[in-house]
Amino acid sequence: MLFRFVLFLLLSIAGSVKSQATSPDSVLPGNPCHGQVPCTLDGRSYHVKEPDGWDGVSALPVMLHFHGWGRTGAVPVYHGRISGATRRRGVLLIAPTGVNRTWDFWSDRHRDVAFATKALEDAARRYPIDTSRIFVSGYSFGAAMAWRYACQNGNDVAALLAVSGTLNQRTDCPQGPKEVRHVHGLSDNVMDYPFGPDGDRLNPVALWRAQFGCGAEHTRDVWSVTRRDTFTRHVWTRCAAGKRVILDVHPRGHFIPRGWIGRQLDELLGRAPGYP
Repeated sequence: MLFRFVLFLLLSIAGSVKSQATSPDSVLPGNPCHGQVPCTLDGRSYHVKEPDGWDGVSALPVMLHFHGWGRTGAVPVYHGRISGATRRRGVLLIAPTGVNRTWDFWSDRHRDVAFATKALEDAARRYPIDTSRIFVSGYSFGAAMAWRYACQNGNDVAALLAVSGTLNQRTDCPQGPKEVRHVHGLSDNVMDYPFGPDGDRLNPVALWRAQFGCGAEHTRDVWSVTRRDTFTRHVWTRCAAGKRVILDVHPRGHFIPRGWIGRQLDELLGRAPGYP
């Protein structure tokens, strides 16, 4: 009887270790981390969420997403407005966790940029990543961190998708993405809307317009995904090297607008617009 009890205990422990060592909701056999199970790297961690229906072989576009202040990479992978957008569109979501749940975007020091780059490289050892379709996004403090990443390591980034957070428009950026898409609320009182001189509403993307050599001429349109939010979209296409800058402005405050990330991915991936 004692032998059977010990054997049962050993099998239970083995099963527990196995369940902790692999992530059962991953398509990849034996994948050590996925969803709420973090991937550990250099004493830090990041989270990954595979797209729905992925065949385990096809190359995946990637969205590297930086969480808001006080959060971790575990939040984006179950957030309906973030992973809800990526997993329905065949995009692999990678979400690093900031040290002390925040980001070092204030200066050009590369601690978090370097770690996020390593997280991409580490994920690429397990997943077939389409390096021509790497999107970098973030919300709030995470949006400012996404700007910093694009600023310091953005030459291979297909698009920056930033929600309610920027860097100082006079920041010196040695690199930059192929396209910038930024959304901000005029009533934001957390990461205040960065009005320019004389209340200029186009100022939030002044840095990228200058860096890309965009002319003053741009188009203006009004669009929406849901009845809740209406965006005024400003688009600059007369920029150097075929680059493009898009600014979406809404009247409300500090939040991720429903459907905004999904709509940007639809447009960037050449998909029919959908929601969610």
